[in-house]
Amino acid sequence: MPWRKSFSEYDPFLVAPTCLYLASKAEENTVQAKLLVHYMQKISAGEKYRYEIKDVLEMEMRLLEALDYYLVVYHPYRPLVQLLQDAGMTDMIQTAWSLVNDTYRTDLILMYPPHMIALACIFVACVLKEKDTRTWFEDLRVDLNVIKNISMEILDFYDNYRTILDERLNVALSKLPHRV
Repeated sequence: MPWRKSFSEYDPFLVAPTCLYLASKAEENTVQAKLLVHYMQKISAGEKYRYEIKDVLEMEMRLLEALDYYLVVYHPYRPLVQLLQDAGMTDMIQTAWSLVNDTYRTDLILMYPPHMIALACIFVACVLKEKDTRTWFEDLRVDLNVIKNISMEILDFYDNYRTILDERLNVALSKLPHRV
């Protein structure tokens, strides 16, 4: 294997948008490189975004080489539905699906396999709906500590999110004129 340059040696203002570009292609929601560069120039506050379309396309090739051209992405949705159907808990799909959606706002998707995230979302959904699934989880023969850790991360996300919303709401309310 030839020596590869670490991505930390490249400018993150080129690598990050290129990762978004490649991810959009992998998920079949392609964003044109031209638009990506346009918006990067637009949000580069005050300074000119120095990269052009050709730079993004060249970095895309480096990313593809680093990934060995492997772009298959597995999401928790399929195991979620399959597990809930097998357990006869199709009434939990909507709640658990919403929880899976929110895990994409965390780094969980990068740290755990999709089926473990699906199981944690089912666990949290069952707790929220006060459904006893202890026996079902024990029968699965998965590491329940991992499920609990993922579940705690999900709940921490909601707790932190609520705090941020409360702070934003208080700032917004403080800007409103007071009634006399």
